[in-house]
Amino acid sequence: MNKLKIFIDKTSDFVSEAGVHSLFAEIERYNSALHEKTGRGSEFLGWVDLPSSMNQAVPDDINQTVYALKNEVAYVVVIGIGGSYLGSRAVIEALSDSFKHLGTAKNYPEILYAGHNVSADYHHELLGFLKDKQYALIVISKSGTTIEPAIAFRILKNQIEQLHGKEIARQRIIAVTDSSKGALKALADKNGYKTYIIPDDVGGRFSVLTPVGLLPIAFAGFNIKGIIEGARDMEIICRPGNRAETNPAILYASVRNTLLRKGYDTELLVNYNPKMNFLAEWWKQLFGESEGKEHKGIFPASAGFTTDLHSMGQYIQDGRRNIFETIISVTRTRFNVYIPSDQEDLDKLNFLAGKELNEVSEKAELGTIYAHVDGGVPNIRIEIPMLNEYFIGQLIYFFEKSCGLSGYLLGVNPFDQPGVEAYKKNMFALLGKPGFENLKEKLRNAEINRLK
Repeated sequence: MNKLKIFIDKTSDFVSEAGVHSLFAEIERYNSALHEKTGRGSEFLGWVDLPSSMNQAVPDDINQTVYALKNEVAYVVVIGIGGSYLGSRAVIEALSDSFKHLGTAKNYPEILYAGHNVSADYHHELLGFLKDKQYALIVISKSGTTIEPAIAFRILKNQIEQLHGKEIARQRIIAVTDSSKGALKALADKNGYKTYIIPDDVGGRFSVLTPVGLLPIAFAGFNIKGIIEGARDMEIICRPGNRAETNPAILYASVRNTLLRKGYDTELLVNYNPKMNFLAEWWKQLFGESEGKEHKGIFPASAGFTTDLHSMGQYIQDGRRNIFETIISVTRTRFNVYIPSDQEDLDKLNFLAGKELNEVSEKAELGTIYAHVDGGVPNIRIEIPMLNEYFIGQLIYFFEKSCGLSGYLLGVNPFDQPGVEAYKKNMFALLGKPGFENLKEKLRNAEINRLK
């Protein structure tokens, strides 16, 4: 079976085989705890065996919904923030044509996004763009009260009802939400919206393989069953009982934590294909929100090479030595582009004439690894054979499993996010939400003291 592979640089002394192996026994216990649901955050471990336990009626129903609606609308607006949109956007961007922004076949809607910011300009421009378009809404929220998507949904629901009437709006609004409670569930029931369930035991950043991610991905024209299949095969590879040396999730979690213990507290996820940029955004939330607790964790950052070698490359090469790189390397491209010969050769590039562009990218990747390792930057390389649904599914599950294991190694609960609530409480108080009057007074006094 073709599968994701992981490679650790062995030309340097950043990590030793013995040092990495010394964590295996501990990580294997944590792997068992994940599957037996006995570790911290056990109430949010539904993602662990989700690929293998998924009822096929779920993707079938999603595909039927897409088939019934896709020819009626040119655009689908996905309303969500954080894990409610990053995963699906990561997959859609990775698999889409860079310029057409369409799916694998014609006659699928273009996917737009809202509710991931509170920018007046963004939403004004989105409303202006949609006012003469046929579009549908997918609103994703367990509670329905998260302020950014709730505001966006209120605005867009108002527009689609005014433009097309409540009956057409009802047919074109799909809610992905809790099974039984919350404001969005109540609204969906009242208005008769098509509804999909976010499992109670799956947190937002681990929800790509639920309708949260699968529904928008299917609307973009991609094979969601292929994604599930890839994730299922990676789940099998990463199960307890398999040799740690051949379990990529255990290996990755062990190496990155070995590096952290040596002072490398910033991880830079690198890709050489701009299609992967949003995969990095999803990865940053996955690891940042899972590990960043109790003043612990590896800081997740990202870069797109070779572009960022001309901006961040200097710092990576010669800056503080607290960075390590994890490279997502794609073996095969979809297309071949050959470099032509030029008679005048003023740019002195005729030595590349006839070469395929991907060869240049491969040598750039290899040359950069050598340079950065020589400069004191440890490197991990994750290799997938190509960008398609199956291998994206493998990659998603691999990172999810690695994240759970790594969080347990750090001694934190990887499946909650208490720090996210702090800004919300302050924002609610400053906006005058009922029940936050005491906090508003506290913040007002703090502002007065700050300005003295």
